[in-house]
Amino acid sequence: MAKKAKKNNDMAEPVEVSKTAAIIMTIVFIILAVIFLFPILLVLMNSFKNKLYISEQPFSLPGGETFAGLSNYIGGLAKTGFFSAALNSAIITILAVILIVVLTSMTAWWLTRVKSKFSSVLYYLFVFAMIVPFQMVMFTLSKVTDMLNLGNPIGIVIVYVGFGAGQAVFMFAGFVKSIPISLEEAAMLDGCTPIQTFFLVVFPILKPTAITVAILNAMWVWNDYLLPLLVLKSDYQTIPIAVQYLKGGYGSVDMGAMMGMLVLAIVPIVVVYLLCQKHIIKGVAAGAVKG
Repeated sequence: MAKKAKKNNDMAEPVEVSKTAAIIMTIVFIILAVIFLFPILLVLMNSFKNKLYISEQPFSLPGGETFAGLSNYIGGLAKTGFFSAALNSAIITILAVILIVVLTSMTAWWLTRVKSKFSSVLYYLFVFAMIVPFQMVMFTLSKVTDMLNLGNPIGIVIVYVGFGAGQAVFMFAGFVKSIPISLEEAAMLDGCTPIQTFFLVVFPILKPTAITVAILNAMWVWNDYLLPLLVLKSDYQTIPIAVQYLKGGYGSVDMGAMMGMLVLAIVPIVVVYLLCQKHIIKGVAAGAVKG
């Protein structure tokens, strides 16, 4: 019995260490979560403060004379034309995401299934495009888009498809390699054309990666400031550009209205992300099965 008790004690020690490690990791991740979420919480908190107190007391909770209610939101909506900018952002984001998902998934499928030097070179060009910094091409891009009259919502969608294609093709290609080619061969034997085979057989299997690509690109396009600033004409504004118009002359900024508009800009994409976060994890893991 003594030996058995000693054996049980020896076996219990690793479990105790594991629990301790789990507690330490939990504390560390909670601290990291607070650090990452703190800027968002700070913006939310200050959006309900009187603009005179935001710079003086940025870390204090709104209350008493510092509490502004919804006045910052109402003032921001009146000054920025937020709803018009939100509509432009929504149209650009939805169209860009749909085109990126459909076109890059088809491209990745073709690059993976067609074994040739051309397909290999084209794949590596997509990978290279993924790592090229935007700053290297932004001035040339601005000139070309102006020459081609792409300074409108449809034109910038085309530009977004070009910039988003590299990462999307890379992610889709990793997943396509894990799909048994026998499924496609069976579809071909049943009389499916290549297009039917892709949309009826391959694309449904790509759902986790497609959702991941869609969400990542939606967050990028929705929050992007620099590309719309360079490409779009003054008649078209997205939310980030509209928010910047709260800056007045001589460096003056309506901080209250800006905080309110930032909160409204963040809410839609955060809601979409929270609803689909499990698909992001599945898609990233699936795309990493075969690199």
